[in-house]
Amino acid sequence: MTNPERKVWSQEYSEWFHKVIADVPIYDTRYPVKGTGIWMPFGFRIRKEVLSIIRDELERTGHEEVLFPLLIPEYLLSKESEHIRNFEDEVYWVTHGGKTPLEVKLALRPTSETAMYPMFKLWINAYSDLPLKIFQIVNVFRYETKATRPMIRVREVSTFKEAHTAHATREEAEEQERIGIEVYSRIFERLKIPFLTTTRPDWDKFPGAERSVAFDTVMPDGRVLQIGTVHFLGQGFAKAFDIKYMKSDGNYEYVWQTCYGISERAIAALISVHGDDHGLVLPSEVAPVQVVVIPIVYKGREEEVLKRCREVKDTLERSGLRVAIDDRRDITPGNKYYAWEMKGAPVRVEIGPRDLDNNTAVLVRRDTLSKTHVNVDGVVDEIRKIMIQIDEGLAERSREWMKSMVREVETIEQAKGELDARGGVVELNWCGRTSCGEELEKMIDARILGVPFDKDKGKNEPSLNGAKCAGCNEAATKKIRVARSY
Repeated sequence: MTNPERKVWSQEYSEWFHKVIADVPIYDTRYPVKGTGIWMPFGFRIRKEVLSIIRDELERTGHEEVLFPLLIPEYLLSKESEHIRNFEDEVYWVTHGGKTPLEVKLALRPTSETAMYPMFKLWINAYSDLPLKIFQIVNVFRYETKATRPMIRVREVSTFKEAHTAHATREEAEEQERIGIEVYSRIFERLKIPFLTTTRPDWDKFPGAERSVAFDTVMPDGRVLQIGTVHFLGQGFAKAFDIKYMKSDGNYEYVWQTCYGISERAIAALISVHGDDHGLVLPSEVAPVQVVVIPIVYKGREEEVLKRCREVKDTLERSGLRVAIDDRRDITPGNKYYAWEMKGAPVRVEIGPRDLDNNTAVLVRRDTLSKTHVNVDGVVDEIRKIMIQIDEGLAERSREWMKSMVREVETIEQAKGELDARGGVVELNWCGRTSCGEELEKMIDARILGVPFDKDKGKNEPSLNGAKCAGCNEAATKKIRVARSY
């Protein structure tokens, strides 16, 4: 991507995405269960680096990692009625152990509130047990009946990070909600993925939550992808599962809770937002191979060149970089370039006989494919400088892309026209009534994402004096975002 306008391949984005994840390879969709996939070694390494960022941001804000069972008894899943009502059509059930029918049906975890919160009741007794802040990274299963898409709409979510917290007061839980939003913001900023934070409308919030704040990004085809959510649960689950703590006066109070999740959709966004005609373009922090060294061998000097390349590789690795050397002899340098551009290695180092004679190397940036000749003695510093430039460039380009894909409109006709023509997100005035919002979705043939979230104040924007709702022409109280989404 050389500017905010999308690349040529944006018109064939779905085809491009399937080609990249297959050719790198990242993710194999040929497993004979619909809506599932296999993380291939290179894709698993990307996944590992992304999860490292997620763990880092959570752990340094006081969250501790746990691991809960996959199976949830039916009586626990149904304990919070609003929650199960919204999941009941998506649950996979285990009904037999071998040939023996089970006395209690077991659900394959669709999400873990109903698995964790009976344990919260056992763990939390006094004020000193609070706050409780845990997370896990697990598989979850949802019977997705729409057309499945690798990583984006699946039946087995193979990389599901869910955090769950419990607090003594509403104010403390709302502060944790704010911290959760900041944590997710830092995660996506480190991945250079642009995002909008939006408070979901009441009819589209997480079942059982008082409030849901979502992170959305715009994909190359103009559709919006939800890449993370933070939920303020209030005391609904605490009352359903009787989670109380004893206050200093000896009385008991229900805890206040939050939860928040990220899935492999974040990795799909990482691949899609930064990629180009050549394949992956990866931020240096998550690139499995940050530098690839490619020998340019000529007859008679092969061993000399290979020796220098190995020395450079060792030097780079000692500096803490993730490095590979492509010393295959059965393919041409051009084919190696193609392969590593597809894999998104941020920097390529080329060394041939002329470089040996001059004590130099050629550095090629993956984002622009521009070349720089450097002295071998300064290769580490130069590569680190280039990686910083690449990361800053990816962040800036993605921000410009997002900015270009969010437009304000005044009427339903304008909203529909913009979404038909370019996709992205449109913002328009809304009265705030659910019935009007649901009607707007039908008329525009799009989804109301919700109200822009003010991350600085933690509040939705104030009333719009004198503005009219685009749907009913009554007084508008909010700006809403509308988009075609996955």
